Amino acid sequence: MSEPTPVPPELPDGGTVRPITRWGEDVMHRVQEPVTEFDDDLRRLAADMVATMYAADGVGLAACQIGVDRSIFVFDCPDDTGVHHRGVVCNPVILLPEGRDRRLDDDDEGCLSLPGAFVPLARPDYAAVDGQDLDGRPVRFAGHGLLARCLQHETDHCQGTVFGDRLNRRARKKLYKEHDEHTDEYPPGWPVS
Repeated sequence: MSEPTPVPPELPDGGTVRPITRWGEDVMHRVQEPVTEFDDDLRRLAADMVATMYAADGVGLAACQIGVDRSIFVFDCPDDTGVHHRGVVCNPVILLPEGRDRRLDDDDEGCLSLPGAFVPLARPDYAAVDGQDLDGRPVRFAGHGLLARCLQHETDHCQGTVFGDRLNRRARKKLYKEHDEHTDEYPPGWPVS
């Protein structure tokens, strides 16, 4: 395994970079087990997730993306004003605007579990997520822009949904074609060196 990656103090550090699990693996396509024990094992898992997210140049990572069946994600992502938000969310529940408050952002989206490919996907431009932190205390994160997209994307992972499930057949075909063109850049075991 590679060396631990230093991280901001808001996120657990000292983790080990793990290989990223790809779409198609069972763990990626089922609802994740709720986090019920907020202990040292959970902290180690979160630290490994943070190290892996940074090693892969991602803005978010769910436990299923390193092959672990737990409803938890980590993120370090800017909002629409460029302010970075960092956090850990266990057992996330997404809250999205409805009616007149709902505006869609049709921007490119990608996934570390299908690396190298991006296609537009319309999502609400604002999202909030409720969950628990590593001590089991309630947390809420919310924002616009890429942060809203990230919170939705990672919560989807905890529900067994990859963003390709939200695409029409044509967009999904384009996504897989683009991924196939970049497979040499992301060998099995990536991002572990």
